[in-house]
Amino acid sequence: MMESRRFKGLTWDHPRGYRALEAAARRVPELLDWSRQPLEGFESHPVADLAARYDLLVIDHPHVGEIAKEDCIRPLEEIFSPEEIEQWGRQSIGAALRSYRWDGRHYAFPLDVAMQVAARDPDLVASAPDTWDEVLRLSHRIPTALSLAGPHALLTFYSICLALGEEPGSVELVSDVVALAALDMMRALTANAPRGSETLNPIAQLETIANRSGIAFVPLVFGYVNYAAPSSRGVVGFSEAPRIAPGGRRGSVLGGTGIALVRRTEPSLALLDHLRWLMLEETQTGFIPAHAGQPSALSAWRDPSVNIASGEFYAATFETAMSAWVRPRFDGYIAFQNRASATIRDALLNDDPATDTLKRLRTLWQCALDGAQRDFIFIQGQLP
Repeated sequence: MMESRRFKGLTWDHPRGYRALEAAARRVPELLDWSRQPLEGFESHPVADLAARYDLLVIDHPHVGEIAKEDCIRPLEEIFSPEEIEQWGRQSIGAALRSYRWDGRHYAFPLDVAMQVAARDPDLVASAPDTWDEVLRLSHRIPTALSLAGPHALLTFYSICLALGEEPGSVELVSDVVALAALDMMRALTANAPRGSETLNPIAQLETIANRSGIAFVPLVFGYVNYAAPSSRGVVGFSEAPRIAPGGRRGSVLGGTGIALVRRTEPSLALLDHLRWLMLEETQTGFIPAHAGQPSALSAWRDPSVNIASGEFYAATFETAMSAWVRPRFDGYIAFQNRASATIRDALLNDDPATDTLKRLRTLWQCALDGAQRDFIFIQGQLP
């Protein structure tokens, strides 16, 4: 492994995405510089293109099938010991590490964890509704929006299906009964939503709640601890994702970020030690939360001091984090996700029949499955 090289990393342009990484890099001068890209690039930009320009990438786990096909990222197994990888898996919350595993190899380690949770203006909504029926009733009284921009219309659909008792990913994607119920629920909420809220990504929706400027409640949106901590503006209250009935599953899709090492890069021992340091539980519990990060370590989510500093963000969403669902990740899935989300969003805004929307979704899904070049199709929650 080479020494004395300055490496280039790419993360995403939000304090949760860059402050901790940049502060950590300053601890080791001349080792690593971080650049930033918008959230939409993190969610959808082809990883192979970015891998041609950077040494480290902060990635979204649905890209792992594409990554494996392009062979543009080094699996952790080529660099780190089995004992280290096992330790990262044990110490991470929920499916954080497993979400980056494909065909028996891990393509990133989880720097942080996020999932869809409920977000509210606590001045108007003292406690979040626990069930979807309560969400629907609340939407008639206060400004309630769904997260529909970019890929999030599909992810919201997935999460409602999960709450209804079915994991998406079968050959037909989702059964008729569950899919139509989810789409009908989304249509009812969209009809009452503040105008223009469907164009806002999760960060913009949380900004709107924090600024008390038109949205008071979002039942499913990726949580950002940065908006939960006391500040000069309004605090956003976060709570568990809604369920159908007390005791039921809290349907939510796993998010978060992983750090991946580009295939063409030969890492130095100093760089590997730096990456190991980022994954230490003491770093995850201390340094990362202190620098606007959202850790992946289970111990950080349980830590009383971390929770006090974050306005109890972690404790309030812990159950959802533990059970959040891992999306399909086969090569070609990202294109399906983008097209399917646009299909749902347009159908909701145009008030199209749910049966027509489901037919279009299934056509897109079947095309994605037909185009997948490896038999690692995600069916009923299996993690290749």
